[in-house]
Amino acid sequence: MFNIFEQPWTILLVAVIVSLVISVYHWLFPERKRWTHFLIPLIIAVVGLAGDFLVKTDPEKINALLKTGMKAVEEESADAVDAIIAPDYTDSAHNTKEDLMRYCRMMLSRPLVEKNKKWDLKVDVSPPNAAATFTVITRFEPQSYIYQSYMRSLVTKMELHLQKQPDKSWLITRAEILELNHQPANWRDIK
Repeated sequence: MFNIFEQPWTILLVAVIVSLVISVYHWLFPERKRWTHFLIPLIIAVVGLAGDFLVKTDPEKINALLKTGMKAVEEESADAVDAIIAPDYTDSAHNTKEDLMRYCRMMLSRPLVEKNKKWDLKVDVSPPNAAATFTVITRFEPQSYIYQSYMRSLVTKMELHLQKQPDKSWLITRAEILELNHQPANWRDIK
């Protein structure tokens, strides 16, 4: 289904077409030419850009949630991670949200991640559920045990399952590791 808020450039294209139609109209009927006619495409463009700015689509909300999670890990904030996880969370290594948060608190209790960079995001939304597959490059803190013992960075491909909440926000209900450094992997490979 077409969503104008996911395609803001469509509104700008409409504004350009309206501007061309007005120009042709002025050319055909010069006696009816008014400078205010050109306010119409300007208003269309402003409304389109304002709508894109003000209305956040589900894929934009999910992308923002992922950025929040990556920032929380960089800041070693288990409480911020807790805020984006659904109460009924479960995955192949953690039976409950409490198990996951215990693991997060243990991992984030000391310096770990310097920077995360997300790329190759694919989001499939079918409300009230969504799935996001993405790759994140993690650069570890030089004082972290992983940096000193194993590696400086890690490429992780993950799949998240999300559920839309009554307040229209999204929470993560399941997270699975698909690859580590381009090799098939799962949670047990990092525990």
